Amino acid sequence: MLNEEDDSFRDSISTIDAKGKRAWIFPKIPKGKLYERRKWLSYFLLLFLFAAPFVKVNHHQFMMFNVLERRFNLFGFPFWPQDFHIFVIIMIIGVVGLTLFTVAFGRIFCGWFCPQTIFMEMLFRRIEFWIDGDRGAQIRLAKQEWNAEKIRKRLTKWFIFFVISFWIANVFLAYLISSDKLILLVSEGPANNTSTLIALLIFTAVFYFIYAWFREQVCIIACPYGRMQGVLLDNKSINVAYDHVRGEKEIGRAKFNKNEDRTTTGKGDCIDCSLCVHVCPTGIDIRHGTQLECVNCTACIDVCDSMMENVGLPKGLIRYASEDEIVKKEKFVFTNRMKGYVAILAILLGVFIGMLFLRNEVEATVLRLPGQLFQHKGDKISNVYTFKIVNKTSINFDKVHIELVSPKGKVKMVGPRYFKVSREGITEGTLFIEIQEAVLESDKTKLVLEVYNDNKLIDNETTNFLGPRSFD
Repeated sequence: MLNEEDDSFRDSISTIDAKGKRAWIFPKIPKGKLYERRKWLSYFLLLFLFAAPFVKVNHHQFMMFNVLERRFNLFGFPFWPQDFHIFVIIMIIGVVGLTLFTVAFGRIFCGWFCPQTIFMEMLFRRIEFWIDGDRGAQIRLAKQEWNAEKIRKRLTKWFIFFVISFWIANVFLAYLISSDKLILLVSEGPANNTSTLIALLIFTAVFYFIYAWFREQVCIIACPYGRMQGVLLDNKSINVAYDHVRGEKEIGRAKFNKNEDRTTTGKGDCIDCSLCVHVCPTGIDIRHGTQLECVNCTACIDVCDSMMENVGLPKGLIRYASEDEIVKKEKFVFTNRMKGYVAILAILLGVFIGMLFLRNEVEATVLRLPGQLFQHKGDKISNVYTFKIVNKTSINFDKVHIELVSPKGKVKMVGPRYFKVSREGITEGTLFIEIQEAVLESDKTKLVLEVYNDNKLIDNETTNFLGPRSFD
């Protein structure tokens, strides 16, 4: 167990030194079974991330987050501003799902799925290893004077980082404004799209700053998810954890001596090699317990298993485990807290599915023109309306018209009776509705309208019709 004096690590972070200046972290190149699995998963996720905005499903971009026009595509399923409530439900489901996952499995998401970790550790860090070498070489390079070797390596690395940042910024823009618009802008050339080029360079500068300078501090300082650990994790949450019971035993950790039997000396299995610290990308010592900076990248598991194997001790001194498993030898338990989150998640999914069934692919809105009363036209009463028809599909509607179903009357369009609504487009206009005065039962009558494309009903709408007030 830790002594009070050992808690000093809680008063500082690994990326800032005692004088308050930036302390650069030079992690050792990770190797091992889990790292290999993370690499392959990262390759798949990177491929998905870069390809998703350029893949089409039913003419819809596979993934798009056009916050400027409030239009979103998720897995080829389009969401318009009118569907914003559905998108909000999806976001809430994502938050509750991530919360449940964190309560059960800690920050595994950070180490295996988070785009920041994948870009930093599987792309930029690997390029850095390739150019600067392993931990020792990087430390020596940082300390050496600016000679030809250091200038060459630094310029090479910074240039490659800039190119990749520019590439990421383009993909980010494709998510934001759609890949079709991005390709159009590229084909027109930067001279004709100066404002877009400036925005692109700003995005590039942000990504370059993050991966060339800010780096792991995104996880330590900026990311709110890490700070949620304090309220989400408990003794039953599975995390990357150091088995302090086995590692410390009666008299604590000690250097390895091949001529002694550690089972009889009372020394723990931790041989204090510090490789778990040297390999950590956020510079923490996992032996201090669960910490905010830990992103569950598993690099310490791999390096510890390798060392344990070399000295003939059992693997798993650092592993995925809960505190109760380490101390009480309890296996994973599906707690009441987790059951509560599952129940909430099930309710939200039910609401979401219900919303999907109620969602229309064509949405018609007919509203009385504000400030306008009715008009007498002989024995008929006329009201004026504005209409808007949203076509969320990938099909053009070429012969759209509106019919009055109830009560009996006529729809008179301002303009041609039939009009077009292009795919993923909106058509707006004005129309009059005329009804025989004798048909009206009160000064406010409910109308039922139907919208057709040729002879196919595509939506219906209700609105109110004003007529003369009766004092009988």
